[in-house]
Amino acid sequence: MILRGGKEKLKVLIANRGEIACRIAQGLRELGIGAVGVFVEGDEASRHVTFLDEAYPIQSYLSVEELLRVARISGVSAVHPGYGFLSERPVFVRALEAAHIAFIGPRAETMEALGGKIAAKELAERIGIPTVPWAKVAPGESILEAGKRVGFPLLLKAQAGGGGKGMRKVTEASELEGAAESASREAIAAFGDGVLFLERYVENPRHIEVQIFGDGRGEGLHLFERECSLQRRHQKIWEEAPAPHLLEKTRKVIHESSLKLVQETSYRNAGTIEYLVDAAGNAYFIEMNTRLQVEHPVTELITGVDLVHMQVELALNPAHYTLPTGIFERGHAIEVRICSEDAWNDFGPCTGKIRNLIWPMGAGIRVDRGIEVGQVISTQFDSMLAKIIVHAPTRKQAVDRMRVALADTVIDGVGTNLPYLQALTLHAGVIDGRVDTGFLMREAPALLSAPDLSGLGNLLADGAMTRISPSAAQASGQSVSPWHLLRRNG
Repeated sequence: MILRGGKEKLKVLIANRGEIACRIAQGLRELGIGAVGVFVEGDEASRHVTFLDEAYPIQSYLSVEELLRVARISGVSAVHPGYGFLSERPVFVRALEAAHIAFIGPRAETMEALGGKIAAKELAERIGIPTVPWAKVAPGESILEAGKRVGFPLLLKAQAGGGGKGMRKVTEASELEGAAESASREAIAAFGDGVLFLERYVENPRHIEVQIFGDGRGEGLHLFERECSLQRRHQKIWEEAPAPHLLEKTRKVIHESSLKLVQETSYRNAGTIEYLVDAAGNAYFIEMNTRLQVEHPVTELITGVDLVHMQVELALNPAHYTLPTGIFERGHAIEVRICSEDAWNDFGPCTGKIRNLIWPMGAGIRVDRGIEVGQVISTQFDSMLAKIIVHAPTRKQAVDRMRVALADTVIDGVGTNLPYLQALTLHAGVIDGRVDTGFLMREAPALLSAPDLSGLGNLLADGAMTRISPSAAQASGQSVSPWHLLRRNG
């Protein structure tokens, strides 16, 4: 066990790692609550371990038994799951309830009703929320028959998990059975659940989500929407709030539908409801994430609320919790995910030991990070190292601020997608904000080609940027690309 500081009267266990564990720990400290955490072998030097008041070794972040043991011996009052890992596992919630430890999230039965994509779709349809045409394989029915009911092209999706695991696009009937076998195997490996369903493929839709919060007694609120269309292989890269160029009729539908779902289920704590929006502005419910999202900071910046504070306060005092009022949008926020991957090598993983870190600073810039100098980055864990989030009065100003923030960021010792993110801030389509889920695939040649240096504008003026050689980039552990040949002067 690693112990720092005094023993606080009230403590919360963070059942996670990396940047989200650091983010939650900061929120707990601000509330005067002790932050307890865990780490596995190979993660001892991670930033989240040094950021906690107490840290305990375990064998696996997925072990309910080990996390319960830590919760008992550390004397915590509640557990925050972060995202991923056990954050949407009803068995974990029930185990904590049996141990009389509060879970900072929804009830187990709510997870079962909404966390599984099939159950969530059935509930949405029952209360009148529009969904994309879809089907599950009925008893005695072949997957080919179910596919014909949905129509082609279609998507195969795993009912559990996310991030594109267990997902396949199928354009014609002859491909369906083989794709289903492959998708089911991948879903079993990723989530332990190989059940699939079929959904009509919507060509190049927008991916819009609504942040909600419920008090568990039938009342709730939405905290507006986020644009999440800039993604590759179903993994989000760039998120922003509010969603640009969204029709007001569409915005009204998704806000009202989300509140209806919160009220129908007496939803408790934070959650996110996701929609596909087609070219005509029609919105279709696709799923609900019964947890805090990676992209929650953009919502916090445009509303001024702290979602972690809200989560903890509700979980520790549910009978007397009152939802905040008077929340309104202010300005525009953008978040990008910095990952240890090489965009010029098919986004393959990068490994190494971090030798130097420089983070951007200034008004309207926030960095949520899970890395520290000296930390070894391997393929053992998720590739996301940090998030840079900016806020400004207008979207244009937010894009400009992100461009500068990325130029001011240095990560030496391991290759990252920083140059790719910089290229996004200069792309005309991204600057305009008219994007969809197929955008990054269509624009890959332009984004991965040598940049037009004239587009850097004022950043190159007066020697604001200097060139570094490819050999210097390689020596520092960075992948070599046109963007790695530029570095902002300190």
